Amino acid sequence: MRWTRPLLLVAILLVLGGVGATFYSRLKEQNAGAQAKPKALADGTLSDSQGWSYTKTVNSKPVFYVHADNMEESGGKFHLKGIELHIFQKDATQFDKVKSGEAEFDINAGVLFSKGDVEITMGVPADKEPSGRLMVIKSSAVHFESKTGKATTDGATTFEFDKGTGSAVGAFYDPQIHELHMVSQVHLLWRGKDAKAKPMQVEAGNLIYKEKEAKVYLGGWSKLLRETLSLNAGPAVVALSNGVIQQVDAEHAQGTDDRPGRKIEYVADKLTMNMDEDGQIKKIAGEHNARLTSFSDTAQTTITTDRVDLDFNTSAADSVLDTALATGHSIAESKPVFKQGVNPADTRILRSEVIKTKMRPDGQEIDNVETASAGSLEFVPNRPGQPHRWMNGDRLWIKYGVKNQIESFKSVNVATRSEKPTPKDAKQPPPPSLTWSKDLTAEFDPKTSQLSRLEQWNDFRYEEGTRKAKADRALLEQAKDLIHLTGLARVWDETGSTEGDKIELEQKSGDFSAEGNVNSTRLPDKKTDKKDENTSGGLLAQDEPMHAKAKKMMSTENHLLVRYEGNAIAWQGANRLQADVIEIDRDNSIVKAHGHVVSQLLDKAKDEPKPKDPAPSPVFTIVKAPELIYNDDDRVAHYTGGVLLDRPGMKVKSQELKAFLRDDSDDSSLDHAFADGKVEIVQTALDRTRTGTSEHAEYYVDDAKVILETGHPQLVDSKKGSTKGKKLTWFSNDDRLLVDGAEGAPAQSKLRRK
Repeated sequence: MRWTRPLLLVAILLVLGGVGATFYSRLKEQNAGAQAKPKALADGTLSDSQGWSYTKTVNSKPVFYVHADNMEESGGKFHLKGIELHIFQKDATQFDKVKSGEAEFDINAGVLFSKGDVEITMGVPADKEPSGRLMVIKSSAVHFESKTGKATTDGATTFEFDKGTGSAVGAFYDPQIHELHMVSQVHLLWRGKDAKAKPMQVEAGNLIYKEKEAKVYLGGWSKLLRETLSLNAGPAVVALSNGVIQQVDAEHAQGTDDRPGRKIEYVADKLTMNMDEDGQIKKIAGEHNARLTSFSDTAQTTITTDRVDLDFNTSAADSVLDTALATGHSIAESKPVFKQGVNPADTRILRSEVIKTKMRPDGQEIDNVETASAGSLEFVPNRPGQPHRWMNGDRLWIKYGVKNQIESFKSVNVATRSEKPTPKDAKQPPPPSLTWSKDLTAEFDPKTSQLSRLEQWNDFRYEEGTRKAKADRALLEQAKDLIHLTGLARVWDETGSTEGDKIELEQKSGDFSAEGNVNSTRLPDKKTDKKDENTSGGLLAQDEPMHAKAKKMMSTENHLLVRYEGNAIAWQGANRLQADVIEIDRDNSIVKAHGHVVSQLLDKAKDEPKPKDPAPSPVFTIVKAPELIYNDDDRVAHYTGGVLLDRPGMKVKSQELKAFLRDDSDDSSLDHAFADGKVEIVQTALDRTRTGTSEHAEYYVDDAKVILETGHPQLVDSKKGSTKGKKLTWFSNDDRLLVDGAEGAPAQSKLRRK
């Protein structure tokens, strides 16, 4: 019968023990029935035989056959030379052949010793030539105890068989407990069941084979080699199934799978390796301080965990890594391979209780990674000026592209954190950027492995220092450092807030634009000195919040430049400004309005009303024009393009108008106004109407005074008639009219009779 165990070294002393016991039994049987010695022998020699042989049969079938070129018996010992022994199987179709040059058997001690070489050939056909390769065992200096069946040797032992070879130095076999001990330098080469199978080498400091358990215990140290795979460990246990290695359990193991373009290393205090019937690795499990490191042309990925399970695909000619499952305090760190002239990618660190890695079909590169529990992903920059990022989520899924480059990832119930490097002249680092959302996806540039696109949705929130934002959905364009907010979008800080259907926010500068149903609130600027305390009022009043609505809004230069477009309306208290476009330059204290401009200014009451007096009616100055420029430094609003000023009882039409706001109070009331170009002033009362025309006019609110000059000034009073002159001045409150005539053109009046 051919030897089928993977550790065929066990056969050496099993056969030696069986041969010795059988031979001793048959030798006693032969000597008991021997005939009387034909002649006297030398002193001390009890028997002597040349070309001696013997065959034992049962039911006409041979049991064993023994032949010795020479046999001597003396001093209680049998000395045999040129021994060949055939031990037949029950059906007598095969036998095991044992050859030894010389052997000695001590009857009193019950010990058989063969000090010469011993060669054992297993499974020799009895009636035909052998086909295929037979197993041959070679050893020397073998001791056999006939009473116990124990066999030992201190010498080197080798064997050859149709599936491999093996060797060891020193051995001990106990047939009563079916245990074989190989003392040192154990080596086995197992080629598998056919030529396609990859050979495996098993080495160990020593070996114990327990036949009843079908297990081999490798002591001291152990080593397994199979093509690109190597495993170095301390003590190990090899489990067999039908003579094939089924499982290897090793302590303090370190393994390597080194292939072109990719190398894997694994380490664990306890490692289990499972194999299929062809000797291919199906699974490797590492426990306690487990570590798996994968090397590629672009990255080095290391997984540390309490336990790692590696599953291999054995459908091809060789086992290929399919999945790696890390369980318990798992950390997967991927470092880029630094290359000259190439910007290195970020170092990525994934943390979770459970991390599952799926390889591509060829086992060379990672296909995807996912966590079965909450996890975090950290991006550590390897280039100056790049941000340091973290992401935490209930579950994470990471997709990889070619060369183990991260392609995309997604997560749920996410929180992110980004820390930018501190500028050279800054006293402290910039505040971190924080986000939250229920869902997240990210995409990476395949050329640089840098984050290119990050999208978050379902209850998105953002915070960076005092700047905050929220929306239904947010999209980060990393190259532009731009955040797109959509769906109930809102941004705010300590200076105010803005809402809109869509908002685009530049993270670096804080500039943003909003579109669709824009609502904005700007809180009063903080007063920093006495000058600021005296600059309240005006169109940019610093003591009241400013509100605005528009179809579109843009804010730049840290909110110093603001632009509203599309039915824009801005107001502070009762003061309002409406136009197609409103531009506010806070740094230069300038307001510009374009297209269908309408401004509304409230006169502040001069005296506080007494408690019992009714509240006075508000007095508004309303100005309409195509264009407006307001400068808060001189508190002048300049309207152009055809202007209409409207106050209670008075309307002023002109080509342009300058409205001067009060500079001696905390309000934005109109103090006086200058109108130029086709000026027409209409003042109405219950019983009369006054209409003044000129090219230039001035109106002073407190004095109720109107001045008309240049361009043939004229005042038409429905009650008193008309007056012309070089300059006309009238006071509506006391019904006075002053007329200045020019030389050669005296004033003219036409009085209306009662």
